[in-house]
This record gives sequence, C-alpha cells and structure tokens, in this order.
Amino acid sequence: MGDQRVDNALTALVEILVPSLNDEDAASLDERRDDALALAKDILETHPKSSVVPDVNHIADIIKRKLQLNRDRDTEEADRVSQLLPRLLEQPVLNHKWAILSLLNELADLDSVEVNALALNGHRPRGGSPHNGRRAGPLNTSSQEQHHPRAPENPLSTNGLPQMPTRDTRPSRARGTLGDVRRRSPSRNEPAVTTPDLKEEGESDIMKMTKPTEATLLHDLPFTLQGLSTTYLPFPSRSTLKLPPLLPLPVISLLHTLAEPSLLYRVLSDFVESRDEGLVGQSLRSAIGMELRSYLGLLATLEGEIRRAIATVNPEEPRGGIGKAGVTLKRCVVWTREATMGLRLMSLMAEEAKSRKGGQLITMIHSFSSSHGDPFVAVFAERMLTKVTRPFYDMLRQWIYNGELSDPYHEFFVHEPSPKHDGSGPIDPRRAPATSVWEDKYKMEVDMIPSIITEEFARKVFLIGKSLNFIRYSCGDSSWVEAYCKDASRELHYGDTATLETSIDKAYKTTMARLIDLMDNKFRMFEHLRALKKYLLLGQGDFIALLMESLASNLDRPAGSQQRHTLTAQLEYAIRGSNAQYDSPEALRRLDARLLDLSHGESGWDVFTLEYKVDAPVDVVITAWASKEYLVVFNFLWRIKRVEFALGSTWRRCMTGARGVLATIEDNQSKDWKLARCCIAEMIHFVNQLQYYILFEVIEASWDQLEAATTKPGATLDDLIEAHTAYLKAITHKGLLGSARSSATGSREDSFFTSQLHHILKTMLAYKDVVDGLYSFSVAEFTRRQEKNARLETGTAKGRRGLADDDDLHSPSPNLAAAAKPLLNPNPNGISRAESPFPISTGALAATTAADSTDAILSALRLRLGELSKDFRTRVNVLLGDLMVQPDADMKFLGVVMNFNDVYTPRKRRRERAGKQPPGTVREREREGEKGKGKEGEGGKEEEAKDGEKE
Repeated sequence: MGDQRVDNALTALVEILVPSLNDEDAASLDERRDDALALAKDILETHPKSSVVPDVNHIADIIKRKLQLNRDRDTEEADRVSQLLPRLLEQPVLNHKWAILSLLNELADLDSVEVNALALNGHRPRGGSPHNGRRAGPLNTSSQEQHHPRAPENPLSTNGLPQMPTRDTRPSRARGTLGDVRRRSPSRNEPAVTTPDLKEEGESDIMKMTKPTEATLLHDLPFTLQGLSTTYLPFPSRSTLKLPPLLPLPVISLLHTLAEPSLLYRVLSDFVESRDEGLVGQSLRSAIGMELRSYLGLLATLEGEIRRAIATVNPEEPRGGIGKAGVTLKRCVVWTREATMGLRLMSLMAEEAKSRKGGQLITMIHSFSSSHGDPFVAVFAERMLTKVTRPFYDMLRQWIYNGELSDPYHEFFVHEPSPKHDGSGPIDPRRAPATSVWEDKYKMEVDMIPSIITEEFARKVFLIGKSLNFIRYSCGDSSWVEAYCKDASRELHYGDTATLETSIDKAYKTTMARLIDLMDNKFRMFEHLRALKKYLLLGQGDFIALLMESLASNLDRPAGSQQRHTLTAQLEYAIRGSNAQYDSPEALRRLDARLLDLSHGESGWDVFTLEYKVDAPVDVVITAWASKEYLVVFNFLWRIKRVEFALGSTWRRCMTGARGVLATIEDNQSKDWKLARCCIAEMIHFVNQLQYYILFEVIEASWDQLEAATTKPGATLDDLIEAHTAYLKAITHKGLLGSARSSATGSREDSFFTSQLHHILKTMLAYKDVVDGLYSFSVAEFTRRQEKNARLETGTAKGRRGLADDDDLHSPSPNLAAAAKPLLNPNPNGISRAESPFPISTGALAATTAADSTDAILSALRLRLGELSKDFRTRVNVLLGDLMVQPDADMKFLGVVMNFNDVYTPRKRRRERAGKQPPGTVREREREGEKGKGKEGEGGKEEEAKDGEKE
C-alpha cells in the first residue's frame, strides 16, 4: 500500500514538473515523463540513509538559533517558529516531522548566490534529466558540504548528533562508524558523490588557498582518527597523512601527535582483517579488534563533545570562541593519550606476531606484563592476555583431562612428531616400534612453553596427558579416562593460578596412581622383572644347576647337531625338577630356549641361550634394548657357570682318584697332581669370587635400588623406565661388561674387561682338558702297572721269572690315546690352535705316540699344564691391575677379594695405541722383549721368571 502511494505521488509530481512542449506528440511526452519517473525512483532507491539521529527538538533548536543570529530578519519570526513547532508536533498525520524540518533547514541555507551558480552551470537544483547525471538528485544534508565547503565561521553546519553504528558494522575505509560519513571529502580509493559543476582541481586549489581554522580541523578530526581521509587531512597512502600547509607550528605539532593514532589505527585495522593460521594468532586479532571497538567508542564520545562545542561557537570572537567551548586540539591530544599508548602497544604486538605463534606469542605479550615498569602497559597486557590465552587453556584442558592433543596449528608445547623416520640420523637402538607409544609418540618443545607457566609445571602437564593417552590406547582403559574427565574436568583461564596449580597437582597424582596400578596389577610388570632376574640373571640357583646338568651332554656336541625340541624338553624338565615350578604360569610360559646364529667350529655351549618374551604395554619398560642387555648378561653368566661346572667335575674326579687310582702312581706323578690340584683350586676360587661379585654385589645391590625407585610414593612410568635403565647399566658396567673405551676413530670397542675374562675362561677350560688328559694318562699308567703285576704273578705261578712276552706291555692303550687327545685335538673346547695362547708343535708328539712313548706324552702334558698355569696367572695379574685403577669402589673391592692373600702381583696395563689389541700371550710378550720396546716388557719378563722359580 505504501509503495503504491509513493508511485502515485511521483507520477502526479512528474506530470506537474514535466509539461508538454509545443508541437510535441503524446508518445514523446510519455517517454520524457517515463524517464523523469525512472529518475525519481532511482534517486529514492539510491538515496543513502541518514546517519544523523532523528531528533526533532535538536533540529528545532538549530532553526531557532539560526533565526536569532540572522540580524537581517525580525525576531518575530523566531517567536512565530516557536509557536508553530508545538502545533506541528501535535499533528498525527505527519510521520516524518524531523525530515520535514531538516529539509526546510537545508533549503534555508541555499541563498541566491548558490542558486545562481547552479543555474549558470546549466543545472537545476532539483530534478534534471537522466543524461545530466544520475547522482544530481534532490538536495540532501551532505551535498552542499561536499561540493561547496562553507566558510569556517559558520558553526551551524551540523544537523544533529551522529548516529552510532550498528553491531554488525565494522570500521573500514569505505564507511565510517562515527558521525555523518557523507560529510567527509571523497578519498582516493572511494568514488565521491560529486556534481558535474565542480571538479577536483577546484577543490585542491581551495585547500591550498584556504587556511583551515581550528574549528574546521576539529570537525574533521574524528574521521582522521578513524583513518578516513577528509578535505584538509587526507591519507595519500596507507602509512602517510598529509597535513595542510599554511598552519602555525604549534598546530602542526598537535596534528603530528594526533596523526600517530590515526596511522596506527589503519595498520591495526589491516592486521585484524588479515588471516592467520593459528588459534592464538586469531585470538590476538580478536582481542585487538575489541580494543579498536573501544577506541571507536572513545572517538564517538569525542565527536559528540566536538559537535556540541562547535554549535556554541561565536564567529565574532577570536578563534571563533573555540577556547571557551571546552574542546581544542590540545585537549583532544590529552584525551587520546592513553588510547595512543594502547594502539602503540598493540602495533608492537602485531609486528612481533608475524614471526611467533602459540606459546612464543603468549610469552611475548606476557613480557610486557611482567617486565615493564609502566603500570598502564602492565594492565593493558594483562587484559590482552586474558583474551589471547583462551585457545591455549582450551588445548591445556583437553590434554590434562582427555589425554588428547587438540592442536591443529602446532601452537602447544606438546607436539606429535611424524611416525616415519626421516633418515636424518641413526635410529636409537634403545627404541623399538612398540615403545614409541610412550617414548616417541609425543614430544615436548621447550621453546614453545609460555612464560606464564614454569618448565617444571609444563613437564608435569606433559606427563599427565601422555599418561592418559597411554592408559586409553595402550592399556585399553578408556572407560576410566572418560569417567575421570567427566568428574575432574573444569574450565581453565588466565589469572586463576591457584586453581590451575591445584587442578594440575590433583590430576597428576590421580593419573600416575592409576597408571602404576595398571602396570602392576593388570599387566604384572614387577612379576616380569622378578622372572627376568631369576632365569636370565641366574637368580634361581637350583633351576640353573639342574638345567646345566641335564644339558651338559647335549651341549658338548657341535652347534650344528643341536635340536630345538631337545633343548625345550630339557628346559621343561629343569622347571619341573626345581622350585621354578611354583612360579606364575604366565611367567613360565614366556620363558623359552633358543639357539643363536651358528658359526663354524662352535659347540652347543656357545649358541645356547634363554629368552623371556614380553609384549605391550610391558615392553615400554622392558624395551628391545633391555632384552638385548639381558641376553648379553645371561650369556656371560652362563659361560662362567659352565666353567664352574667343568672345573667342579674335574675337581671331584681328582679328589676321588686321589684315594684310588692316583694313590698307586705317586712315585712319578705326585708332583704333577699336586700342582694341578692347586691350580684348579685357584681357578675355582677365581670363578667363585667372580660369581659372588656379579650375583650379589652387582645384581642384588642394583635390584634393591630398582625396588626402592619403583615403590616410592608418587613414582611415574618415566621413573620406572629410568630406574630399569639404570639397573641394567649398573649390571653391565659393574659386571665387567660395560666399561667400553673409545678408539681413535670415535667408535666404541668391546670392553677390555670382557675380553680379558673371555681369555681367562678359555684358559681355564683348556687347563681342565689337559688335567682330564693327565687323569687319563694316570689311569692308563695304573692299568699298565696292574697288568704288569698280574703278568708277573702269573709267570711266578708258572715257575718263570720276569715276563714272558714283553711286547704286550708296549701295545697301544686306549687310555693313552685319551691322554694325548687334548694335545692333538686342533679345537679343544672351541679353542683353535691359532687362537690358543700356547700352540704346541704336535708333529714329534704324534710320532712318539705312534711308537707308544709314555714318557713323551707325560712330558707334553707337563709342558702344557705349566704354560696354561703361567698364562692364567699372567692374565689374572693384568686383570687385577686394571681393577685397581677403576673409579668404582665395588670393582676395586673385587680385586681385593681375589687377591686377599697377595698371591698375585697386579700389573698395570701398558697404554697401547688405539685399535691395537693389548698383548696377552707369552709369544707376543716374548716378541716385544726381543724388539726391546720399553722397560715394562723387561720388567714383565723378570716377573714371569720369578713366578716360574716360585713354582
């Protein structure tokens, strides 16, 4: 209905204003009227909405003041207007009373000079044809000020209070948020609402020739502070403000001060409208945008004060009486001082934000709050932090209550590295794919920790989230995590430090207690550690003794003849025959026997090993590296146990034979057996002291430390992993397995302690074989004598003296062949002739054995026993000398226990060049003595000579 009334009114108005011309037909008249009607509708549709508040009383006061100041008219007109206004306001028919009064006020401002100027240019102030310009429509409140700047002395240029922007509007260059935006001059990037009669050159000439007053500058100041170009204060570029020429220096100084917030506002507006791939960066833009809206609110208040001041200006007074109005440029500088400081601070933050993100950005803002002396800067930074840190605390909440990392832009100090190896460096052998869930799934970046929390606090947060994630996905207890999140979750925000610390401490204790409980009760982690100590570290003595006794006959055969099922059957037999049968079935199920990689010439003792299998999530503590360390320790202890078993068997045979077979041949072998028994006892003492040291001083002491670390209150899974790693390192280091030294090339060589013990154990086994050969020789000699006595008795009984057939006494004996076997065997107990410390030339021995020369065999056995005994003592002296210089007190104590009666003379190893093996054999030492290298070699030979004389 309203649109129809407007159309009818426009049609009637066009018919009146567009009369018919002479000699014009009806079609041409209708066409002209249709064009005029279209122009009128276009003007109404494109007419901008007024940004002035429709206040009837305000426009009435302006009209009254205008009539009172106009001396050309009688004061009766002002009184008459005062009488007519109440009557106008009482009319119910008129709905747009303010618009009517505003139109009348604008029409009153058009004097005859302006109308004539418009007429001379060929344009009418109203109407016009469509070809004369679509935008030259009816007069509005901005047209006159845009194209005909009024003299600065006229203070009544404003038509009302500025209309505040709606909530959905945003400050921009194209549209202002304060006052009537139409009042500003056209900017460079914005099409101006101009009429064809005035050109831009004319306006620039007017600006150069006109000296703006302070009232004019105050009128343009709110727009300038918004970064909008005005007639006298344009912005040629984004970072430049052009000041009018012809101004006194004090005014220029004030405008310079006011130009700073204008330019900073433009920069910050561009920063707010830019995009940032980061939640914290977006939050910073939002916080700056809110501060800019507060800044615009300040400008709105300032504009209101300026307009009220300009409305009361008297043009006849100096400076227009602007000083008495209460608003000046200097006061505007004072009123915008704090806002300028805020804009300056936000500009600095925006500049620093380009190279920072996440926690680094929060640290930068927090530095203004914690290390700046200006209270205004500290308070402003605290207000910014409250808004900027919201994404950070949301990520923190998800991490400590759900165990989930919600960080799409990598701004949190916890990050999830790529699971694929990038090939940039070697893979740590201590890490396996199964352990990556705990060790490598999440990492903490110290550089991304914001300064609002400490590094210790951040590590606690990191451990909480990692534990929750491990409980959810590796332990399969997601229901507990969900219940915990539902009960404990709460909002976190900046400033509430006490609540945050309380929440973190409570979450830390709850999470760690739950994780340790799952690892202990559900996955039996400590039970697995005890099983490893029993079976792989030889803690279950009866089981190891029975296993070795049952496997001895099988393991004496070559490695290629070993069968896996045979070893497994013997393992089960040892379990059923010892106290191991009472252990947990779960632990026994994981124990298995297997063979190592075969090598030519090895025996079953060298390839047999035990294996204990673990799976997730226990493999987080017992990693692949830890399993390998357990295997190394077991092989070393198994080798010592084998030597102890072999020496024990030989000792029992010697002690048994001393009361039987060996007692009858003491005339020519008593000294040999005495030396052999002393040397075997010496070797047994060495092995027993070594076993005692490793099993009790090293393993048991380290186990006590492991138990103390795992049972202490508040222990975490990281503490368990660290304690278990320290436990294995202590065993390998103090157990003479891990004291590695570096070569000249930087690579790590095998432990020289391990190498020394390996050679000593081989010497013991070789000595054991020679003693067995001597025992076989003694048994053969005993048998020969028994046979001789029997023959003598038989001959005497027959009446003959002496032996009837002496040749039978020189026949080969199987016991003599067994006695010569350790001398002729090229690989006794896995020791080749080249590897043996004392290779013997066996050609002559073979010739003599063929001739059945018992004296040659006995001499060879005596020589072999002496050489092996001397080599054993030499190696033990070197080992004791190396133990004396070790920094560890337990290792020094091992040397003291082995040499408690000073029977050995410890020797310090001469420093060798990197990569060269230390001299260990007699032949090498003799070669060095011949070359005459150093006095130590001569001293060593003298000591060996003394040892030989003592023996």
